[in-house]
Amino acid sequence: MKQHHLPDTNRLSVLVAIILLAYALARFIDIPGRDLAVQFPGVYFEITLNINTIVAFLVAGLTATGADWLLRQHPSAKEHSIFDHWLLPSLTSWVIGIPLFQLSLSPQWWLGFIIGGILLTCVLIAEYITIDPEDERHPLAAAGLTALSFALFLSLAISLRFAGFRLFLTLPALSLGVGLISLRTLHLRLHGRWAIIQSATIALTCAQITAALHYMPVSPVSFGLFLLAPSYAFTSAISNLAENKTIRASLIEPLIVLSLVIGTAIWIN
Repeated sequence: MKQHHLPDTNRLSVLVAIILLAYALARFIDIPGRDLAVQFPGVYFEITLNINTIVAFLVAGLTATGADWLLRQHPSAKEHSIFDHWLLPSLTSWVIGIPLFQLSLSPQWWLGFIIGGILLTCVLIAEYITIDPEDERHPLAAAGLTALSFALFLSLAISLRFAGFRLFLTLPALSLGVGLISLRTLHLRLHGRWAIIQSATIALTCAQITAALHYMPVSPVSFGLFLLAPSYAFTSAISNLAENKTIRASLIEPLIVLSLVIGTAIWIN
């Protein structure tokens, strides 16, 4: 009987607890922000560095280090690369911090805090399982990671739109986010093959759509759905074509999802 491996519960709980503790403590630390401004011909950029910015980047780096510490306990870790398993946990810890920084300390904040911890735990467990391609749970874990990844991207898009960030901040954040998510998703679905050019193309397409939607009167949820639809559809179509499916079979599912999500976005808006 094939052995099913799961991460050490002590290490997993310590890692998740430290990340959540960092976000909780950030609520009670007050450090004066600093504005960094750059003037280009016809364009003025201003970025505010505060405790939220510092904690977000520190937590992302901490998550990558912690994920490596956790995942290297897997018996197959020496046979497979661990680097790609850092991507989604780091992105997850960064994304869950955005709504936590925007909400005041309230029942909604605690709900987001708990959901964020559960989401991060699920991502780490799924990443641990996918280290071994021969694990019987690998397809289920890979499908779960794909679903969680695009849910994270939707949450990121909605949060950035709700916060009202300027385009020069929203554009790179969403482009980088969808680029990493599509890269990891294609890597999972293509059994370890990297699709860097395809992921960069999806990120560029998302950037163009983001720029077009930024000045349009759409709600945060609709904004996120309008970006989610083509991002998922392109990723799914590319993976289907790479698996040597026919063009018709490759496009049916992505087009159905694209139509449903865009239709929902229009209806909500």
